[in-house]
Amino acid sequence: MNIIEIAKKVLKTEAAAVAGLINKLNGDFEKAVDLIYESHGRVIVTGMGKSGIVGKKIAATLASTGTPAFFLHPAEACHGDLGMVTTSDVIIAISNSGETDELVGLIPFLKRFDVSLISMTGNLNSTLARSADISLDVSVNEEACPLGIVPTASTTAAMAMGDALAVALLMKRGFKEEDFALFHPSGSLGKKLFVKVSDLMHSGASLPLTRPDVSMAAAVMEISSKRLGITIVVDKDHKILGVITDGDLRRGIERWGKNFFDMPSVEVMTKNPRTVSGGELAAKALAIMERYSITSLVIPDESGRALGVIHLHDILRQGIA
Repeated sequence: MNIIEIAKKVLKTEAAAVAGLINKLNGDFEKAVDLIYESHGRVIVTGMGKSGIVGKKIAATLASTGTPAFFLHPAEACHGDLGMVTTSDVIIAISNSGETDELVGLIPFLKRFDVSLISMTGNLNSTLARSADISLDVSVNEEACPLGIVPTASTTAAMAMGDALAVALLMKRGFKEEDFALFHPSGSLGKKLFVKVSDLMHSGASLPLTRPDVSMAAAVMEISSKRLGITIVVDKDHKILGVITDGDLRRGIERWGKNFFDMPSVEVMTKNPRTVSGGELAAKALAIMERYSITSLVIPDESGRALGVIHLHDILRQGIA
């Protein structure tokens, strides 16, 4: 028994099952997309066993891409959960055979209350397919298991068809990256699109500030105590004159030796430092840092006064990269 060859055969079989769906797409798929798009309710996905697990994934994908959806267990539906279903909803029922008892048992209710039904089945002559308003063909030539009975290729095909529906609806709705982030505020994309510089910057008592006439010895103490690798040189009105960084300290000691610590900050500072607005996204601050190979940015207010500092580590700790 060659394990690698077995695995390759499984993948080839499942890949062929998905590829085979391409020629099965027709006007019914477009009708299904239009039906869901024009619905004023939700998409309720249902299925038993492995089909139910696939249904949960399809419902989750729809919900995260702008189509309100949830999974309804067909057995629980027959014991009271049908109260969740309204006439404005669209049901997607998944069954490879199209004869699953729990799904077939829902049909009288759906017909009685005129709920739209889309079937996703491997048998277009089945009870479920014939009872549906629209039936999508997800039949496969063979399962990937040698017994031909374990749901493998068939569940892969059903999941791929669900993805095709979700993406078609996404495009039809004009769903954008920003919309996706709304439903994923804790994900990396959500953080990139919603975390602002002002959310991460150091300000107030933690802001390292130095007057231009102060000695470099005092400036070093300010940099060390605030632990941001930088101090902002400001005038009496807190307007930004420049910055002194760890790099400036190393270069200054190398250039001036021990006399460096007696020099006034104004003679060592870097004028016109890179800045970023507090209202900008943290991702933009990161892009500026990468472009100029620096680790900190100063945040000025509208009058050019020092408002805050954002450090590279503050951004990376948020998972923004």
